[in-house]
Amino acid sequence: MEETQISVGEEAWILLNYSSSCFYYCYFSSYSWSYRNHCPRRNKCHNSFSDPSYISQFNCRATNGLYNLSWQYHCKAIPNNAAYPTICDNGGRPQNGVCICPDDWIGATCAIAGKPKASTRCSINSGSASFEKPKIMECGLTLGALGDILQNVTSETDLDSLASATQILTSKPEEMSSADVTAAAQITNTLLSSPNATETVRVAAIATVSQLLNANTQDDSEENNATLDLTVSLDELSLTLSQNLDSRQSQSQAQVVQPNLVVQSAQVSADTQGVQFTSLSGTSGSFVADRIKLNTNVSKVEVEEGFISDALIYVQFSPETSRSRQKPSTVSVGFVLYQNDRFFRSKQNKKSEAPIRVVSASVEGQTRSVVPQRVEMQFRPTMMNGTSLYDYACVFWDYSLEDWSTVGCLKENASSGSLGCYCNHTTNFAALWSFRQNYEYAEALDVISIVGLSFSILGLVVTIIHHIKENSKKNLRDWKNSTIALLCICFSLLAFIITFLSGVGNSSPQSEAPSDTKNVIPDSEEHVDPDRGPCSAVAALLHFFLLATFMWTSLYGTEVVLLVRTIRFSLPTYWTQLSMALGWGVPAVIMGVTLGATYRVDNPLGYRQEEFCWLAGVDQTKQFDFGKPLFWGFLIPLGLILIYNVVLLVLVSLQTCSRDPQLGGNSARPLKKRILPSVSLVVLLGLCWTLGYLLLFTTGHTHLVLSICFCICSTTQGLQIFVLFTARTPSFRAAVSRSVLSVSSVNIHLNTMKYSLTKSFNSMHESYRNTYQ
Repeated sequence: MEETQISVGEEAWILLNYSSSCFYYCYFSSYSWSYRNHCPRRNKCHNSFSDPSYISQFNCRATNGLYNLSWQYHCKAIPNNAAYPTICDNGGRPQNGVCICPDDWIGATCAIAGKPKASTRCSINSGSASFEKPKIMECGLTLGALGDILQNVTSETDLDSLASATQILTSKPEEMSSADVTAAAQITNTLLSSPNATETVRVAAIATVSQLLNANTQDDSEENNATLDLTVSLDELSLTLSQNLDSRQSQSQAQVVQPNLVVQSAQVSADTQGVQFTSLSGTSGSFVADRIKLNTNVSKVEVEEGFISDALIYVQFSPETSRSRQKPSTVSVGFVLYQNDRFFRSKQNKKSEAPIRVVSASVEGQTRSVVPQRVEMQFRPTMMNGTSLYDYACVFWDYSLEDWSTVGCLKENASSGSLGCYCNHTTNFAALWSFRQNYEYAEALDVISIVGLSFSILGLVVTIIHHIKENSKKNLRDWKNSTIALLCICFSLLAFIITFLSGVGNSSPQSEAPSDTKNVIPDSEEHVDPDRGPCSAVAALLHFFLLATFMWTSLYGTEVVLLVRTIRFSLPTYWTQLSMALGWGVPAVIMGVTLGATYRVDNPLGYRQEEFCWLAGVDQTKQFDFGKPLFWGFLIPLGLILIYNVVLLVLVSLQTCSRDPQLGGNSARPLKKRILPSVSLVVLLGLCWTLGYLLLFTTGHTHLVLSICFCICSTTQGLQIFVLFTARTPSFRAAVSRSVLSVSSVNIHLNTMKYSLTKSFNSMHESYRNTYQ
C-alpha cells in the first residue's frame, strides 16, 4: 500500500503514476490521506467530492497499448470525524447521507437489483404526511404460494399482509408471465370482494391492479377471464368505496389514485342534474390526485379554463325522474379510469402501440328509477410522432361478447383534439381510434435532375437509332453480341428514365379522413388506404428496368472480358439466347418475388412508399429498415452486380495494360487509347452508382458533395453512353458529315438586289442604279 500522511492543516502535492486496470482508491484515515491499489465500485477518488478543486491535474496518454494515467492531487487533511461523502450507484441520489434509489435498485448504495422487501403507505393526518409502519414480506413467497394461502385467510391482519405481499411481488410487471398475472388478478379480486377488507387492503389491491396494467404478456384466455372479473369487482368497489372509508375522507366522496388506475366514488343527491368525472392532462403521463376532478351537480360538460382533459365522462339524469321521487334520497355514482385497455383485449380491433384509456360509470340508487338519461364522454387520443387521427368509434365493453360493441353509442365530430361520444347506458367505455402516417410528398425534380435526364433521353434515343440503322441491312443473327447488349442497356435505361419522369410522383395521395358520424369499429389502429392508383405499378416498373439495366451492363462487361482475355473474335453460339434469358429474366424474377412477398392490395405500403413511387425502405420512425424490400430486393442484388462489374473492370484494365509495357511512355496518344476503354467501361457498367451506397454512411458536407456528384453522374449516364459509344465511332461521324453536306448542298432560289454607284465627272452628279435578278 502506498500511503502519504500529513498533519491537520498541512497541504501536500502527491503525484501518482501507474499503468493498471485498477484505479487508486482514496479514503479518510485519522488525520491522513491514504491511497490503496484497489478495485471497488467507487474507484475514482475525485468522484466522491462535489468540489473539483481537489483535482489539480489529470493527464492520460497511451504507451505501448496501455494507458498510463498520471493523477496529481492537492490534498488537505481534515479531522477524523468529518462526514464521508455519500456515493450512490445506478442513478441513485444522495440525500442527508442516504441513497435514494431508483425503482429497479435497492441497497445502501443502490447496487442490488431486485424487488423491494417491504411496503408502506404514506397518508395525511391532520394536514401532515407520514409513513405507516412498513409491512415486511417473507422472502421466498411467490404469487402461486399466495394463492394457496388465500384460501385460509380470514382475519384483517392476514388480508393486510397478503395485500402488501401481492403488491410487492407485482412491482416488476414487465417480468411477469401470464400465469403470474392470472394469479395476481385472482388474489386481488378476492381481496376487493372480501367483506373483511379494510381501507389499507383495498388501497394496496388497487395499487396492484395499477401495476398489472403495465404487464406485457401474450394473449391468454385464462388471464383474460381473471382480469375481466377484476374489472367487475372494480366497478362494484366504485359504488361502495365512499361508504367504506374511515373518517379521514369525506363520506360523500372517496378517491383512490394510482399511476395507471383511478377509482372514484360519490354519494350524490337524487335531484342532481348530472355528475362529471374529469382527468386533466399532465406532463408525467400518470394519473395524479390533484388532476382528478369530480363535479356532483352540473347541467352540461364543463372543463376549467386553462386546463385540457385527457378523459371526461358526464352522467346526465332526467329531471322528470328526479321530481317523481316522494322523498329525498341519495344515489351512488362510481367511476373507474384505466390508463390503457390492457384488461380489455379485443379480437376485432388490433392494437400494438397507441394506449387507449377506458373509463367506466356505474349508478345505483335506493329505487330502480335511478336511470341516467344519457352518458357523454370525451377522450383525447395519444398520437405518435408523425401521425394524425383518421377515424374513431365510440364503444363499450360487452361482457357477453367479450369484445367491444357500438350498440347504443353514437359519436360526434372530433373537435379541439377531443373525441366526443354519447351512450344511453352505463358500463366500460372507450374510443377506439385509427391513425395514419403523415407523409411529405416528393416535390418536383430539381433543375440538375431534369436537365441531366433530358440530355440522357436525347443521347439514348440517338444511340438506339444509329445502331439499329447501322445493322438494319444485316440479319438479326448476324448482329454482334456487343451491339445487342448495348441496345438492351439503352432500351432499359431509357424506359427507366421515361417511367421515372412521368410517374415517380404519387398521383393518388391518401384520401381525406371521413367526415361522417358513422360509428364503425376500425380493424386496426393504423389506417392504410387500399391501393387505388398506378403508383405500385410504377414502382414495379422502375424496379425491373433499373435491375435490367445493370444486369445487361454485367453481360456486356462479361463479353468484353471473354473476348479480350481469350483473344477470341466471337462468342459461343448460345451466348445470345443465354444473355437474353439472364438480362431480362433475372430482373423479372427478382421483381416478381419482391412484389409477391410484400404487396397487398389493402396495404400496398409493405411494398412501396407513399411519398413517391419506389420500394419501401424505412420504418414508421423514418429509420432505414433492413427488412424492407428496398434492402433485400434492390440494394443487395444491385450491390452484387456492382461488385461483379468492378471485378470485370479490373480484369480488362490489367489485360490492356499488360499488352503495352510502354503504357507510361512519352507518347500521349497510346496512353489515351489505353485509358479510354477503361473509362468507357466505368460509364457503361454504372459504377458511379457506388456513390449511392456511400451516401448511406456519410453526413454533413461530405454527404452533400457526394449527393451532388451522384445526381450528376446518374442522371447523365445516358448522355455519357452516347458520347463514348456513339459519338466517337467513325460510322456516326460519317453519318453526321453526310447529313451536314446534304444540308449545305441544297440550292435555295432567292431574289437579289444590286446597287451601283456612278459618278458623272461633267456634272459632278451622283446617282444610284438598282437591278433585280
